[in-house]
Amino acid sequence: MDREKVDWSELPIELWPKIGKCLENHIDVLRFRSVCETWRSSIPSSHPNSPSFPMKIPHPINSSIKASLTQATLYLIESTDASFGSKLDPLAPSSSKGWLIKVEEGPKGVSLRLVSPISGRKIFHPSEDSPMIWNLLNYRVIELCKSYTLQNTGRFSASVSKVVFFPNSSWVGVEDSVACCVFLEGRLGIMKHGDEKWALVDDKNFYYDDVIVHRGQFYVTDKWGTISWVDTNSLKLIQFTPPLCGFGNKKHLVESCGSLYVVDRYYETEPRRRNYFGRQENRDAAVECFKVYKLDEDWGTWVDVKKLGDRAFILGRNCNFSVSAKELTGYQGNCIYFTDMFDLRMYSLDDHSIVTIDFDPTKSIYMKEEEPLWRSSW
Repeated sequence: MDREKVDWSELPIELWPKIGKCLENHIDVLRFRSVCETWRSSIPSSHPNSPSFPMKIPHPINSSIKASLTQATLYLIESTDASFGSKLDPLAPSSSKGWLIKVEEGPKGVSLRLVSPISGRKIFHPSEDSPMIWNLLNYRVIELCKSYTLQNTGRFSASVSKVVFFPNSSWVGVEDSVACCVFLEGRLGIMKHGDEKWALVDDKNFYYDDVIVHRGQFYVTDKWGTISWVDTNSLKLIQFTPPLCGFGNKKHLVESCGSLYVVDRYYETEPRRRNYFGRQENRDAAVECFKVYKLDEDWGTWVDVKKLGDRAFILGRNCNFSVSAKELTGYQGNCIYFTDMFDLRMYSLDDHSIVTIDFDPTKSIYMKEEEPLWRSSW
């Protein structure tokens, strides 16, 4: 049956705000408002009090120290016919595959920084003598995830191993947001907007390894691979899974295609953690191997995963995520990308080999680790 084609521009005007406010992330809102004047006027660019970064917050150890929470966003970039001949040609992949970029945000009016999706280091293409001007209409841009870093000056600068923030939407006020962190010595902290100091969750224990946002909740894993979610109202932990009882040195949480995974990292030697006051200890030891487990939520059991298919798991400095390797330049399926004392490395689940990567796998060319700013037309 032939269906009558309808011109989107003829939709009733009152529907446009309802459609626009279904878009959660900033890049989608930006593209929506860039279509035409009618679409632009139908919704504002964001909630008037939506989260803005860098965000001034109390330091988890000493609230008298100035600290700020910075945000970086990971994007999947896909070329279109209009993108050829642009200033980004030197960074574009040679095939039809897409590629990843991670953009670190500064204060409003300040240029953005391009960083490695894995190590978080500042990167820049050596042939670029001038800032890149990027017209987003020439590319398909998909936001994959956000990561957060606690920055401050002082002797407590390296006291937190992981921090997450939620909710962070264009339509949510910052007063409804909560930050959750794992201290380097294994404690778990929570800070609601307006709090003058961080509160400890399950303050008698020092064995938490990782925290992520999953299905609108903070999920944490301990050193035994038991996953719990945080009730931010009562500051209680609700156990979500049975213990995994993996024998690795550190557990990582990864969400992939809607499912929860624990990646168990095994070191050649046991690394020492920093203590509560952040005194300098050894860096991470060299990684020996990984084991991967998937949660079967129907049966409440753990499944030993031998194959990831075309998926690649990235254990970044500030966030963990998975990607489809067949859609991206530089990545291999059934592999885990991570950092340790040898910097960027790749672990293959096929033959259990570990390869040191001497270039950023998100690009097909070498990158210089320098500090220039990356400007955008966003």
